[in-house]
Amino acid sequence: MGKFFEGLKPCYCDSSAALYLSDTFEALEKMLSEKVDMIFADPPYFLSNDGITCSAGKAVSVNKGDWDKIESVEEKHDFNRRWIKMCHRILKPNGTIWISGTLHNIYSVGLALEQEGFKIINNITWQKTNPPPNLACRCFTHSTETILWAQKTDKSARHYFNYELMKDLNGGKQMKDVWTGALTPSTEKRFGKHPTQKPVYLADIKWKIWWKAI
Repeated sequence: MGKFFEGLKPCYCDSSAALYLSDTFEALEKMLSEKVDMIFADPPYFLSNDGITCSAGKAVSVNKGDWDKIESVEEKHDFNRRWIKMCHRILKPNGTIWISGTLHNIYSVGLALEQEGFKIINNITWQKTNPPPNLACRCFTHSTETILWAQKTDKSARHYFNYELMKDLNGGKQMKDVWTGALTPSTEKRFGKHPTQKPVYLADIKWKIWWKAI
């Protein structure tokens, strides 16, 4: 594999992949400029507000950890602008970035993208077929997440979109910006459970969209 970092060693590496265990900001600072074709970021949603949700039929806390808490709207937006700006530096001229989120954070993320030199290509809605029920019964059940797909605003930037493959995967019809599927199955959690884990099929679609571009 090529060199991506200065002063950071992977915790696992083979001929096709490398894993790094590090603070995100520290890793981004050590990454070489314009080395990345695609970024998939799943930042904190900042929804840990001492409320409750439903998991496996039981009422549980929504709190994920201190990393998912923020003191103010201003602090949240400063956080998003900081890491998105760093992603802009490491992304190749024709590269793209995918960022997932919910109403708690995604609007700040969208604004930060535009402020830091990105153009949003698509606003993908991930519609969950088996969302947790709404215990409060005071609003609609939260059953979707947003995934923003963006490229650099440079006029010379040309992102790749594997249109024909996406059409084939969608039964010969153009694939729309609403993707429907279930939450992460237990079979994908056999190595441990993370509170924000995404199902493999979401990553698989993103990979297939641009894989011929490399």
